Amino acid sequence: MIAFLAFLVLILCSCCDVVLVSSLNDEGTALLSFKQSIKEDPEGSLSNWNYSDETPCSWNGITCKDQRVVSVSIPKKKLSGFLSSSLGSLSELRHVNLRNNKLFRGLPSELFKPQGLQSLVLYGNFFSGTLPFEVGNLQYLQTLDLSQNFFNGSLPASLLQCKRLRNLELSHNNFSGSLPNGFGKNLVLLEKLDLSFNVFSGPIPGDLGYLSNLQGTVDLSHNMFNGSIPAGLGNLPEKVYIDLTYNKLSGPIPQSGALINRGPTAFIGNPGLCGPPLKNLCSSDSEASSPSSFPYLPSNYPPQGGGKAGGRRGLSKGAVVAIIVGDVIGICVIGLLFSYCYSRICRCGKRKDENGYGLEKGGKGRKECLCFRKDESETLSENVEQYDLVPLDAQVAFDLDELLKASAFVLGKSGIGIVYKVVLEDGLTLAVRRLGEGGSQRFKEFQTEVEAIGKLRHPNIVTLRAYYWSVDEKLLIYDFIPNGNLATAIHGKPGLVAFTPLSWSVRLQIMKGVAKGLVYLHEYSPKKYVHGDLKPSNILLGHNMEPKISDFGLGRLANIAGGSPTLQSSRMVSEKPQRGPQSSSASDVATIASASSFSSYYHAPESLKVVKPSQKVGYLLIRSGFTGDDHWKITTSPSW
Repeated sequence: MIAFLAFLVLILCSCCDVVLVSSLNDEGTALLSFKQSIKEDPEGSLSNWNYSDETPCSWNGITCKDQRVVSVSIPKKKLSGFLSSSLGSLSELRHVNLRNNKLFRGLPSELFKPQGLQSLVLYGNFFSGTLPFEVGNLQYLQTLDLSQNFFNGSLPASLLQCKRLRNLELSHNNFSGSLPNGFGKNLVLLEKLDLSFNVFSGPIPGDLGYLSNLQGTVDLSHNMFNGSIPAGLGNLPEKVYIDLTYNKLSGPIPQSGALINRGPTAFIGNPGLCGPPLKNLCSSDSEASSPSSFPYLPSNYPPQGGGKAGGRRGLSKGAVVAIIVGDVIGICVIGLLFSYCYSRICRCGKRKDENGYGLEKGGKGRKECLCFRKDESETLSENVEQYDLVPLDAQVAFDLDELLKASAFVLGKSGIGIVYKVVLEDGLTLAVRRLGEGGSQRFKEFQTEVEAIGKLRHPNIVTLRAYYWSVDEKLLIYDFIPNGNLATAIHGKPGLVAFTPLSWSVRLQIMKGVAKGLVYLHEYSPKKYVHGDLKPSNILLGHNMEPKISDFGLGRLANIAGGSPTLQSSRMVSEKPQRGPQSSSASDVATIASASSFSSYYHAPESLKVVKPSQKVGYLLIRSGFTGDDHWKITTSPSW
């Protein structure tokens, strides 16, 4: 009897287990099948995916609507494994984001079953194989990002059935073959197209000119496209930058629409291309001077000669001279008109912009043309040519493309350039300073200077992470320092009636940090830099109000970059540092002056009001060995 009862209890427990297991709905079971295909989950991102729930709607990375799974988003979690075909059973699935993981193998055709899928983002993995033909089932697909994987093969013609597609990013793969016929005519809603760093071949489709909604950069670079550049590309919006570098294109470059006024950098790496803006002329241009090349003469036109009375005579010398003079005058008039129109567009003082695109300059009411949109949120890509971003730090993980995609917000404007707050897609925040548009012959000088500055590493100095150089654009990329500058912390923002003053402990902390930074610049930096323009607005405050010295070396870089002479001269006047009264040696003047400038700011009545020189406490700022009654020594006091 006891054995029988035990048997009944065992059966009941088993039934309970079955009920427990079967409580999870079908979509949860499908997701657990996907979990089983994940071999490594070092961050435990899928740890709460289990059978004990009735639905998967509370699981990490899962979003539901009306108890149906609509989104699977697990980016940057170091997941290693492959995609299970079970994801295709999620009939209401709208978004899949598995970017920046370590997923491999090919894409199962079942993944393209949910016809309502709107975005598929898989970039930054190890996927391989071809893009399944079933991708054409996704009639509502708007974003397809497969970049930075190992996909290969040609694009299926069925892709053209995704007529709602707005973002197509396939860069850094091994896709090959020609683009499907009708690519431009069918995908007319495309706003972003990036096919770079593949092995696409064949001619560039002429119907790409139908893509009138494209924005930013159309990147076809680093492929094997051949043949001539279709004139239809000129029909793209003029604000679109077309990157055709490093292909096998040949023939003349069409001069129409979006292709007009593009610099040679958009076409480098195509030895067969010729004509403007490249220096090598097309063969037809070099033959233009031969008689047979004149279009208004028939091919059988007899040679001119005065020996036969019956022969037709050519133009007289007077007529030829008149034609040449007329041509020269016409060209000069056109050049003057172009010059005048250009100055009317870009000269600040004469521009009447009712939409506020100008940049106010100090007190004179002048405006300077901005190449960015009026929005506070702007894109850096419109005015930057595609040269490489040069990292100065091994920790720089972003590239030029990411920087160009980012939104930029104006932080400040001055005669030495504009500073933007740039937020990358992964959330990293940077400060980008734009310099002048000249100095095309001084790259080596600029490179030497900026790389020396990039070597400076100190907790109280703003770090220069990377730089960008082109003839028309110079960018300096710094760490973003979040708490503004010391001037604002002391005096408050303009128009702000009340603000919280700095505590004495914070003021001492700032003073000590700036002193450390100056000592490092003066004594331990590679070139023993002197700031030359130290002031509260150039002292930035970090997360914990730690001070960071900024803007050193900018005067010289701006001079190399070809800033406005007027602005630079006034800048140099303002940068002239105060000279310490005890400086008797020429070698000590610059360093002492920089420290004296620091001292004067901190002793001014409207400034920190912490100590006087005679107190001789804290970090002292003058070079080691220089002592004076009105200045400090480089020493540390226990009072800190």
